[in-house]
Amino acid sequence: MRHDCLRGPGHYNAAMPRILPPQFSLPAPRLSRRSLIAGALGFAANIALGGAAWPAQTPGFARWVEGFRARAINRGISEQTYNRVMHALTPDSSVYAAVRSQPEFTEQTWQYINRRCSEWRVNTGKARAKEYASLLARVEKDYGVDRFTLLGLWGMESSFGDVVTNSKYMRPVIPALAALAWGEPRRRKYWEAELLNALTIVERGWGQPADMIGSWAGAMGHTQWMPEVWLRMGVDYDRDGRISPFGKPDDSLAGTARYLLERGKWRRGEAWGCEVKLTAGHARLADNRSMRTYAKWQELGVKRADGAEFARPNDPVKLWLPVAGGPAFLVGQNFRAVYSYNPSTNYSLALVHLGDLVRGDPPF
Repeated sequence: MRHDCLRGPGHYNAAMPRILPPQFSLPAPRLSRRSLIAGALGFAANIALGGAAWPAQTPGFARWVEGFRARAINRGISEQTYNRVMHALTPDSSVYAAVRSQPEFTEQTWQYINRRCSEWRVNTGKARAKEYASLLARVEKDYGVDRFTLLGLWGMESSFGDVVTNSKYMRPVIPALAALAWGEPRRRKYWEAELLNALTIVERGWGQPADMIGSWAGAMGHTQWMPEVWLRMGVDYDRDGRISPFGKPDDSLAGTARYLLERGKWRRGEAWGCEVKLTAGHARLADNRSMRTYAKWQELGVKRADGAEFARPNDPVKLWLPVAGGPAFLVGQNFRAVYSYNPSTNYSLALVHLGDLVRGDPPF
């Protein structure tokens, strides 16, 4: 399948090749709901600094646990499960600092992309593409999601599984979710719902508290599923009788493809977009809103940066200039599908670029 786009990768200890000079920057966007679900690597630096210093259980938290009991029972959590998980639980208060310092919204655009599109991550992605070729081909056939987009997401979220069980970056998610549900008032309903989802997973026997480790926000496994995604989008793709984001990547990749298809409205066969060249007069058209076909943009003088023809000229896209003076892009529905997984344009652009670099395409 031909793709009208370009590609990219990055591990924290790897060399970080430059994509653009550092003067190209973008103001940090506002915090949004799915930003709190970003992958473990996105939060690794903050988690490493914040640590998992859990205070002794306070009387206020103990009272909250008792008050929350009725919500859990009403959801179908047994008294036995609730007592086993929540009795004497100590909230992970280090999550409060993590909420305030998410790299998707604090790092400049090209700084963020450079760090995540490293040589290590590209090379590892290429190795995983070969190792899991048959699995990726089957997922691509069943859900229509491009295998290299999935590889980009897998690399962004857990460095292809490298940090799934690494205690430096991961932590038990139930103490983290409990702390957020108790003490993070801005999104309390959301965190309460995810804590209930996590307890439901334990109730069903899909996972045990000690095994449910992930990011500060409660995201777990290869592609960093939140508990709600695990419950509602998960797929038993390896047919072992259970759904799990841990272990083999089969369930994670299939469930994530299902998410992109059903919630992100992924379009089979379409590219996410591509880098384009703009003349000085074209910049005014980059409003990131007006949808036109590739063919119509071409009539207006917008051309692919590599000089090739648009492979699917009738697909609708919009013109986006992330940073004045930097690369410009035509982006379509499949870029939006990636954005639905974590609504940060920095994250989305790094992810699709990583996937394209793994494919073998050149950098921006």
